[in-house]
Amino acid sequence: MDGIHIVLCSPQIPHNTGNIIRLCANTGLQLHLIHPLGFDLNNPNLKRAALDYSDIADVYEYSSFDEYKTMFSDRRMLATSSSGNTIYSSIQYTPNDSIFFGSEDTGLPEKIINVFENNHLIRIPMQPTNRSINLSNAVAIVAYETWRQANFIGDDQITSTKHFS
Repeated sequence: MDGIHIVLCSPQIPHNTGNIIRLCANTGLQLHLIHPLGFDLNNPNLKRAALDYSDIADVYEYSSFDEYKTMFSDRRMLATSSSGNTIYSSIQYTPNDSIFFGSEDTGLPEKIINVFENNHLIRIPMQPTNRSINLSNAVAIVAYETWRQANFIGDDQITSTKHFS
């Protein structure tokens, strides 16, 4: 599976995942969901937020982080964390990247964060007294940066032919 993977670890709020499904369909990114999920994929709130984009989005499910990691061991894996040292916009993204996001209530578990190299822990800057950004907003920020770096390939209104370098 080529292309950037957006990977949600145990998302809890169906509206957020629905928004992310729509976002991935619109940006050409793949969405990978790691169980347990806090909802069923037929949840009406997820369906409402995703609109009819579920039919055109690439969405895959895995029973665990280890299953995903084993299946895609050749990919560069990045994780978002408020404790990350690397700002998301300073990364040079490639089509071989997997970008992990934690659940809305707890973020990524420490045992998963510990798997990542320090320079692969990325963060989105925010005010110092704040704890977090809404999951679907965080995914949108990073997803659009990856697509911007690829000169929005796939958007018919963008005439540039530059791809990931």
